[in-house]
Amino acid sequence: MTTATAELLTVPEVMARLKLGRSTVYDLIRSRRLTSITIGRARRVPADAVRDFITHEIEEAA
Repeated sequence: MTTATAELLTVPEVMARLKLGRSTVYDLIRSRRLTSITIGRARRVPADAVRDFITHEIEEAA
């Protein structure tokens, strides 16, 4: 496992990367379009999941 694979992002970091609001990011997580994990009470999104989401959205738009 590389550091890029192991990188976990907070919701605010995902918001900044995707230029989306908090509610939209949580909606994507709830609908399972964006993979996340919970550690204790903290929600984290793997950086790979953000890249996969972007790739999938680009393919859907094409």
